[in-house]
Amino acid sequence: MNRRVLMSSAAAFVFLPWRARAAESVDIEAFDAAGKSLGVSRVAKVVKTDAEWRAQLSALAYDVTRQDGTERAFTGPYWDAHDDGLFRCVGCDTALFDSKTKYDSGTGWPSFYAPISKANVVEHADTSFGMRRVAVSCARCDAHLGHVFTDGPKPTGLRYCMDGVALRFVPRG
Repeated sequence: MNRRVLMSSAAAFVFLPWRARAAESVDIEAFDAAGKSLGVSRVAKVVKTDAEWRAQLSALAYDVTRQDGTERAFTGPYWDAHDDGLFRCVGCDTALFDSKTKYDSGTGWPSFYAPISKANVVEHADTSFGMRRVAVSCARCDAHLGHVFTDGPKPTGLRYCMDGVALRFVPRG
């Protein structure tokens, strides 16, 4: 195999995951402004370049959602919010949480006992910093949102501990 063939094959392999990912779609449950389900539909995943995400998001929101960072406790938006409405993804506007499931966990981050729809979030293992946690991401744009723990209130016993900068609150309409 000559060098040109080898190099073009390697380049195709490097860019293949991006092309395959760009063509992906996902089932998302849509919600109206009142929080009523509009049903599940298949939509294209939101895929943007790093530069596009940086232009859209604040520096902290970029760090949290695209680099798996976190905001400091008691500093982000919504940790002490009590208004009625929906919390949507700051990256793609997918509905993620309803204020009806929000509670004061005492942690300094907005906490919920359930997502608005399991279809709209993805959970995966996170072993960073020598800990075993379950990270939560937006199913549509892969934005890192926070973590889920098993020390929450009834009825689920779960605590979705989210970074406020990963969310956008919309009052119930």
